[in-house]
Amino acid sequence: MRDQFDIVIIGSGAGGAPVAYVHARRKDRSVLVLEKGPLLRTQDEQDGGNLSDFKRDEMFNAGAERIINVPGMTNSGHPFFASHIEPDLNDEPHIFSDLAGNGPRVTIEGYTAQVVGGGTQLYGGVSLRFAETDFSLATFNATRTVPLKGDPTRDALRHVIDWPIAYKNFIPYYEKAERLVGINGTSSGQAKSQNFPFTTPDQYQVPRAPNPISLYAEAGMKACGFDTYRTPLAVITDHHAPSGRKAGDPLVGYVNRYGDPLGYKSSTWVSLLRPTIRKGHDLEVRPNCTVTHLVSNGRKVTEVHYRDESGRERIVRGTYVVVACSAIESVRLMMLSAEHDRTGFGKAIRFEESGSHLGRYFLTHAFGGAEVAIKRHRFDKSISLDSDFATDACAQPAFLDEHGLWAGGAIYNNTSDQCLPITLARTDGSTDLDTFWAGFSGDMAKRGDGIIDWLNKDFGTRLSVSFMANQVPRYDNRIELHPTLDKWGRKSAHIIKDWHPHDGAVMSTLAAVCEDILLAGVPGATRDDISEGSVYGNAVRVANHILGGMRFGETEAESVLDTDCRVWGFENLYVTDGAFMPTSGGGNPTLTIQANAFRVADLIP
Repeated sequence: MRDQFDIVIIGSGAGGAPVAYVHARRKDRSVLVLEKGPLLRTQDEQDGGNLSDFKRDEMFNAGAERIINVPGMTNSGHPFFASHIEPDLNDEPHIFSDLAGNGPRVTIEGYTAQVVGGGTQLYGGVSLRFAETDFSLATFNATRTVPLKGDPTRDALRHVIDWPIAYKNFIPYYEKAERLVGINGTSSGQAKSQNFPFTTPDQYQVPRAPNPISLYAEAGMKACGFDTYRTPLAVITDHHAPSGRKAGDPLVGYVNRYGDPLGYKSSTWVSLLRPTIRKGHDLEVRPNCTVTHLVSNGRKVTEVHYRDESGRERIVRGTYVVVACSAIESVRLMMLSAEHDRTGFGKAIRFEESGSHLGRYFLTHAFGGAEVAIKRHRFDKSISLDSDFATDACAQPAFLDEHGLWAGGAIYNNTSDQCLPITLARTDGSTDLDTFWAGFSGDMAKRGDGIIDWLNKDFGTRLSVSFMANQVPRYDNRIELHPTLDKWGRKSAHIIKDWHPHDGAVMSTLAAVCEDILLAGVPGATRDDISEGSVYGNAVRVANHILGGMRFGETEAESVLDTDCRVWGFENLYVTDGAFMPTSGGGNPTLTIQANAFRVADLIP
């Protein structure tokens, strides 16, 4: 096996694959991608007509029940559910505590898929751009006189910094990502495009006809005076020339939180990595390889140490090294490398220095929404994409001033959620990924005629409208190392996080808007029919929007990465997953991570 490459990339998802795509297609450039999980092939990659490695099986979404047996955890003995490409938490735990000291507990929150393609294999594909103001929230708020709700001590904006690059500089990379990944949707109606028009407004593929249940959400948005557009989704609806994929009928109600066996969903494997390999470029992907630590000599990373699929220790060297293994694990890798060599790597990354930003300003998203049952109608949501309609009305400055919010977000309807009976039961009453099945299994009324009545009321009738908004960055929200060891003998990641009270104001405001949309769009609905809420008060609810921890900035005094996403103190070490974000943005982050990775790829010599 080769042990020397021009670029070694750790992680094959949204942050790693674009760098691999760009550099492997350059002349005489060798690229290695190390991926912790397996390579699961789509149907057209199999020999002899064999079935895809992905399973269209509801149980694979959350797996069978397993019991946490990690000593010293407050939830030891409790059940957890992970998909077939997420880790066994007893082998590789993520540990969570809140700022009040509650915990520690083991959580599946914060894990993205460990598979070639990373989280893009399991996500719903929502591919929103961030708003212009998302890139400059410190400057935007500096000139405002409107007092913020839920901020009596006026400290909500204490740790907010602008991105060191502007939205206008991101436009060509947004467009590159949208073109190469393969996205359907519409640009018309996106309020943010009124400030920076799409230079190629027809780059989206034409979306499928909306599911009839989504029309109630569209009607509600319009009744509230909001511009709407078809949600950009990373699913091809037409032939996609850059990746060579042929369009078909995706039936992606089975694909959100599942791998797509037919390759219509635009994971980074089918859209970027596989086409590059098929064209004969010098790109090698090594699955089932766990990177344990990095070794440096002065300002250069000289070795990447990993264990291959047999558990054997191996070393590979790269002229440049790119870390993109999801923010929590990327921070953990840096810290493990620093502990391995405190005077070398640790000193270069300022691991033990007072005021170090490594692991700090960890972010997810403020999110929530509202839900209602459509009376006297049932819809087949298994034939739906993940979302049909969206609006940016809550990201506009006038809305933020009216409601006293520091930043806004996007609102869209969830079309494919609870599309099948088991997924309906799995999420019933759950408050986070750790409590799947909790509401259903603990509700003794759901048996016999009770379960038939429940299915008649809820199956195929539930319509939800969700928001995704910026979380206030806080220095104390952080990733550390915990003494609990994983199966390789490495310290585990410890997530320490809570919400700022202003996050609660943001979430309650946007959840109320979601409720208003359903009230206006669903005939006969009353407020008593609608349930609304958010993740405020549930600090452990991290989901898979894993951001921050190594934010980029203009000076080393305020950041871990420079403007090029190169680690301060190193000449050849870059980070391109969501860890680079100083603010979380008002929408799903995957497209922005991909766009930034394409940007950084152009900056690596």
